[in-house]
Amino acid sequence: MRLPVELRHIAPRLATGAFILNSGLSKRNADEQTAAMLHGMAKNTYPFLDKLQPATFARLLSAGEIALGAALLLPVVPTAVAGAGLTAFSAGLVGLYLRTPGMREEGGLRPTQEGTALAKDTWLLGIGVGFVVDGVTRGSR
Repeated sequence: MRLPVELRHIAPRLATGAFILNSGLSKRNADEQTAAMLHGMAKNTYPFLDKLQPATFARLLSAGEIALGAALLLPVVPTAVAGAGLTAFSAGLVGLYLRTPGMREEGGLRPTQEGTALAKDTWLLGIGVGFVVDGVTRGSR
């Protein structure tokens, strides 16, 4: 049985999958203060999230990260599919970076000290887009 994963995809899938899975697991039992902080940052950037309660948002975020991390780690999930999930998720994170005041230096894209933690999500976006493009172009060969 041939798995839908190319050898060149294994390292970035393991690295991103383990990172995202760990992030999701760490939010699984978020206390009220943590849930409020996560929700507050997200709803300031994406106002439609204001309709959710902080605890509900934290649970959904945790479940989404766990599912995405598992999809990246499980070799039975095609890389293009896992890449599409990674692209969507990381695009939301990059949106936080670009739209949250104080994350970038004035007039540019360079991160401030506070923005460095979010700026690193651009790497996740690049990996996700690479997986999708590879899957689409590989399918056309």
